[in-house]
Amino acid sequence: MTALALLQKTSLSSLADPRLFREFAYVGGAWTAGGAHGFVDVTNPADGSRVGAVPALSAADTQAAIEAAHSAFAPWSAALPQARAALLRRWFVLIAAARDDLARLMVEEQGKPLSEALGEIDYAASFVEFYAEEAKRLNVESVTPHLPGAEMAVLRQPCGVAGLVTPWNFPTAMLTRKAAAALAAGCTVVAHPSSETPFSALALAELAERAGLPAGVFNVVTGHAAEVVGAMTASPLVRVLSFTGSTGIGRLLYAQSAQTVKRLVMELGGHAPFIAFADCAFDRAVERAVSAKFATSGQDCLAANRFYIERPIYERFVEAFAEKASRLTVGPGMADPDIGPLINARAVAKQQAQVADALARGARLACGGKVHAAGGNFFEPTVLADVPEDAAIFREETFGPVAAFAPFDREEEVLARANATETGLVAYLHTSDAARTARMTRALEFGMVAVNRTKITGAPIPFGGVKQAGLGREGSRHGMEAYTDLKYVCRDVG
Repeated sequence: MTALALLQKTSLSSLADPRLFREFAYVGGAWTAGGAHGFVDVTNPADGSRVGAVPALSAADTQAAIEAAHSAFAPWSAALPQARAALLRRWFVLIAAARDDLARLMVEEQGKPLSEALGEIDYAASFVEFYAEEAKRLNVESVTPHLPGAEMAVLRQPCGVAGLVTPWNFPTAMLTRKAAAALAAGCTVVAHPSSETPFSALALAELAERAGLPAGVFNVVTGHAAEVVGAMTASPLVRVLSFTGSTGIGRLLYAQSAQTVKRLVMELGGHAPFIAFADCAFDRAVERAVSAKFATSGQDCLAANRFYIERPIYERFVEAFAEKASRLTVGPGMADPDIGPLINARAVAKQQAQVADALARGARLACGGKVHAAGGNFFEPTVLADVPEDAAIFREETFGPVAAFAPFDREEEVLARANATETGLVAYLHTSDAARTARMTRALEFGMVAVNRTKITGAPIPFGGVKQAGLGREGSRHGMEAYTDLKYVCRDVG
């Protein structure tokens, strides 16, 4: 069904499959409403209306889920890869079939425009499909012997229980990207979704159960992050912790995990530069710049945060970008606008603070700059020109629909300014000079570089950053590596 055809459905009671809306946690193959700390209310960021509530599980409840996953690990890891692949394939088919309902759930709890939610479900399903195929490809690696009378091999074996901590901005795709890789490798999973968007994860658990995943293999623990995730980091049974979120929380989890020496996979903050040289395809670059900034209402670690435009085209670029930004539609997700609500009032306050700071330092407001008439969590698409390097928006991630521009004169200059961040996740480069492209892509200190385009993600690619943007990679065949240990076997055949 298209986004337009779904617009008339305005309540979760109209889901084609009402059982996808689960106000429970899912532990050891059972749905539980018993939270030691009561319940956590979930609200729609567009209007503040109550979507539902989920149990606030305790550390002890979380440990019970970890033990259920640990008990399920031996039979799951011993299953033939083809058997795990078949179950993942069934899960993929069910997710794809439930696309419309899953998108509606996401809009209600996260707020993103409906067409983007539909796109995220497709993106999420692609990871399950991809890893259903990769499950059969964890092969034994032979080693040419260096000792007489010996035969050598290297095996990849699943680590054990994987703790997965997922964010609110991509509540379905970030879970499938982690869980499908872990399950394909033979690990069992305890997942903690953001308390702001738990229903997308619980719908995936419902579909996993229908697909036939054995009890304890896939668990979803709801509640307050400090208690639930604290139990994960403390438990020696959790061998891998995968987290997507802010760099600050990532540092905290890194420290907490040290006591049990866990394998860590972390996709942390971004501070993406968008660099356009005067020789770029101008109209295409402007179009791609708008997309790089405003997708997911700017609430995306891949969102362009700093726009560096070569001086000969700077004024024209800012003017064209601001004209497009001012025409973007703003509204609740089910109306399928260009820009939906921000997740909460704190996110709005951050936009206001960064805009005020930039203007106080001499920046120029090209459009927007304030809360939108649509409501308290809506912020106007905003363009700031002539932003100085010491402005807050050039030093920290925005995570909202505010674009900051500055001119540059030389390649070496913009490279130094772009690299002046500890969160090197993605960089965007627009130029028609092949030699410059080769130089810049090597010199940019980011885990991913998009050249003359914006969309670069997908199941087959290794997603991740450098420096304090994270550890490890998700997606691609490399995404399974974090959930496996290498075991070297040397047999005497003399």
